[in-house]
Amino acid sequence: MADMMNEGKGSCLCGAIHFTVENMGKKVGACHCSMCRKWGGGPFMEVNCGPNVSFDGEAHITVFDSSRWAERGFCSKCGSHLFYRLKKNNQHMMPVGLFDDDQDLVFNHQVFIDEKPSYYNFAEKTDDMTGAEIFAKFASPSE
Repeated sequence: MADMMNEGKGSCLCGAIHFTVENMGKKVGACHCSMCRKWGGGPFMEVNCGPNVSFDGEAHITVFDSSRWAERGFCSKCGSHLFYRLKKNNQHMMPVGLFDDDQDLVFNHQVFIDEKPSYYNFAEKTDDMTGAEIFAKFASPSE
């Protein structure tokens, strides 16, 4: 796939958790939803890492059940955010700053753009989706 890199590696801030991503996405996105902003103090800058993520130091991962469809993981030692994971298919969206190599990444999309506060803007031209558009495109009828 042209949108995927071969492998990604990284760690949390304290190094208690290291991870390997089998097929890391190349496209960086920003989520402006109120939950992501509350979770990290600003937009969630993420890369799609799919379901094939392995963690070394899993004993230090704490998972928060943040909604019916997703959960968020963080390091119990240093607090680094590790992932936003969809329950249905185990798809991981991971903070781009955790990766050791970010050379070939491109910021190209923003979601929940309708929830973005007016006090910041990104200069890059991106594909933008509102919360309603996200749910219409990705949510199953039962969600």
